[in-house]
Amino acid sequence: MLEVSNLACSRGDHRLFSGLGFALSPGQIMQVQGENGSGKTSLLRTLCGFIQPDEGRIAWEGADVSDLAEAYYSRVLYLGHLNAIKDELSALENLKISAALSGVELGESAAIAALRRMGLKGRERLPVKVLSQGQRRRAALARLLVSGAALWILDEPLAALDVNAVALIEELFGEHLARQGMVIFTTHQPLLVSGTEMISLSLSAP
Repeated sequence: MLEVSNLACSRGDHRLFSGLGFALSPGQIMQVQGENGSGKTSLLRTLCGFIQPDEGRIAWEGADVSDLAEAYYSRVLYLGHLNAIKDELSALENLKISAALSGVELGESAAIAALRRMGLKGRERLPVKVLSQGQRRRAALARLLVSGAALWILDEPLAALDVNAVALIEELFGEHLARQGMVIFTTHQPLLVSGTEMISLSLSAP
């Protein structure tokens, strides 16, 4: 379980949010909503340890994440609104490198299978720079299929995706939740995961 209590975060001299609290249990999904500038991305990055909160506590299975360190962060997969892939490398190379950086041993056949499920069959070995924006996003999202992380934290995962790709992401979310995984995400697009009640967290612009 992920538990957040009395969390506060600022950007420069501006307080983005304070007194924020929520809990997420295995098998649950939460959408973070709010206007631009309300702190959605800052919240996600704080949960991942990229930003230190001004105050408050983030706990994983009852223990403070600052004490758990890698024992917590190894259980988290973060994908920002940028794809974080290298244009000169292929989708296959990018996926294998990102898996290795996360401590996951990923064979070539498993990597190719993940990319093909993401709709990139025949494009696995092409340089990412020749792919469309939607295909690049699919290549980045292929990490969901190979990470093994319990908690997915995703910032605008549906950006640049077409209707079929959005349906695939909904399917992947459902499979992850059925395995007792957890998802926290932001999006400006409609998303529906069947058989699951979506938790909503709303942030207000300062």
